Amino acid sequence: MDFHMKLPRDKKGLALFILIVSFISVNTIAPLITFASVGFSMETWFSVLRALPVLWPTVIVLVLLVNKPATALRNRVARPGDSFHATVTIDILCNVLLLSVALSVIGFWIGTGRVSLEPIIGFFGNWPRNFAIALFIEMLIAQPIARTVMHKYHERADQRSASTELPSEACIFA
Repeated sequence: MDFHMKLPRDKKGLALFILIVSFISVNTIAPLITFASVGFSMETWFSVLRALPVLWPTVIVLVLLVNKPATALRNRVARPGDSFHATVTIDILCNVLLLSVALSVIGFWIGTGRVSLEPIIGFFGNWPRNFAIALFIEMLIAQPIARTVMHKYHERADQRSASTELPSEACIFA
């Protein structure tokens, strides 16, 4: 039941789910990673805000690009019959793993406004922290909120479709 109610069923639901998760993630993960790297200041906060309009669509594109490899990785770990929570947890781990690798480099480039070797050279010093922050936000904030919205979305859609169907007693036979 959870798979059916808390995850997207169609492209419209998938778009809504991705928009919710990416919006929450970009607005929490990017500032936290930046503050962990350079410290908190209003100047830093405003620089993060200026980068978000470029970062958000980049994250959406990367989510779509890593979906297939992340799903393949999840399917190697998860087994049919695993619980909803186990499957979702493995899925989040696989997606965050791949996205954090890419965004540890690309996010740095977007945030600084320049392409350099700096995020590649410092990758193994920065990636574990970035991964941990992203995993925390995804598992405890972004994904639960998106799954709750999906559940409400599906309940309303199911109610609408049930109300448009005629009950069998209403059918008139000639």
